[in-house]
Amino acid sequence: MALLDLIVDGDVDIEGIGGYLDALPHDERLQETRTLDRDAQRRLFVKASESPPIGLDHFVPAGRDVLEPVRHHGKNTLPLPGKHKRFAKVFCRPDDGTPRLFGYNDAPSRRLVGPGYFVGVSTIGHPRWFVRGAVVVDYFQVPDGRVPDGWPQVLRNAEGLQRFVYEGTRDYMRRVSKHVSIGAAYKGNTPLDHYFVLCRED
Repeated sequence: MALLDLIVDGDVDIEGIGGYLDALPHDERLQETRTLDRDAQRRLFVKASESPPIGLDHFVPAGRDVLEPVRHHGKNTLPLPGKHKRFAKVFCRPDDGTPRLFGYNDAPSRRLVGPGYFVGVSTIGHPRWFVRGAVVVDYFQVPDGRVPDGWPQVLRNAEGLQRFVYEGTRDYMRRVSKHVSIGAAYKGNTPLDHYFVLCRED
């Protein structure tokens, strides 16, 4: 049995999928997430609506230092060549004590397109957002404080070529397992029917 089989099996719920992924070592778990095309990710996003709400601590676990980067390896469903479907979202907890995360996209096209900075926040208290996912990766915002040493220069998403990719976008996140999440992209309030799966590196 593989992850894809579990996703398409109508008798397997998100708890069963999460348990399967939790039992795998990191390398195997990551490889499984990389087998998922758009149809599979769409199905997974729907199943993940039954998962407990995801929290900011999924992306930066408790105990990590402020400004300590945490990498989540991703695969998206954009109509791009194979290598450009793989990327990473890198998160950190800011040093100002606010309940949010800073992050950017480390993708093969980053030097051309830009880093795609964002701020991750909880959607609790925003009912229309919460039904989409309990955490939103918000490209309307970019870090307004310190970021880790070695991260690229912080740019607004209206600058340069990245405006065609990130400007006006929000990604809504749902929990799949202890390490894996699934996101759906929206342009404003319009769903794009594009998804991405993330696998946290511990």
